[in-house]
Amino acid sequence: MNKIPDSNIKTEILIHDLKVPISVINAGARSLLDRQDTYGSLTEKQIKVLKRIVRNTLTTQRLVNDVLELGRSREGVMICSWFTVSSLVAGVLVEVFDLTDPNVADRIRKVSTYGQLQEVIAHAGVTLCFEKQIWEASVCLDAAKVRQILRNLVTNAFKHRSACVDIRGVIKNSCLILWVKDDGRGIPRADHQRIFETYFTTGGSIEDAIQSHGLGLAGVMVLLRDMGGEMVLQSDAGHGAEFKVSIPLSREG
Repeated sequence: MNKIPDSNIKTEILIHDLKVPISVINAGARSLLDRQDTYGSLTEKQIKVLKRIVRNTLTTQRLVNDVLELGRSREGVMICSWFTVSSLVAGVLVEVFDLTDPNVADRIRKVSTYGQLQEVIAHAGVTLCFEKQIWEASVCLDAAKVRQILRNLVTNAFKHRSACVDIRGVIKNSCLILWVKDDGRGIPRADHQRIFETYFTTGGSIEDAIQSHGLGLAGVMVLLRDMGGEMVLQSDAGHGAEFKVSIPLSREG
């Protein structure tokens, strides 16, 4: 008799199977928006609803991919390749703004220089601090995992900021080091370790839980651990939060 798969395998198979229906929903909504000459014109309210559907399917697709990446990480699967720091950061910003301000995301896609990118995102309360040689440098890492780490940190910073988010990075001691800082309410020192626990939140309601650091940081810790990296938090109540991640570079590629 064949052994019944454990709960983790069952869950990951189910999550993988969600990718197709989510893609179909996304494609259908986009077709209605982009091909009104074929499917008929839409009212402003209908367009608003369809755009909301597209945003939420993007969110769900990324959540599905993130969970699958965590599963691969638990199994020790690392797919290293060369990519530039600029492509990593710009790609994450596009993903974040796709859900918060699609107009900014479209403008980011069109920029070709670091200065242009700085100008576009400055109006949205985001600042970058990368030296030219770091911004243009190529690193060899598991791109999917690093992108998930940075996206989670930037998304959390967006949720908790008062006005601005700062992103900076260096390459030092054979590590890619990234900082993401927000100017929000901060995290009491008593909660510094607990916020890395799955489902822990600094708020008391389910609404706070949905908008919290929560599962995202737990996932970041799993990915960093499996890549031999680490994360350091600097924060106190009322003084924002800064997360620093250090990821050892691979020599493969």
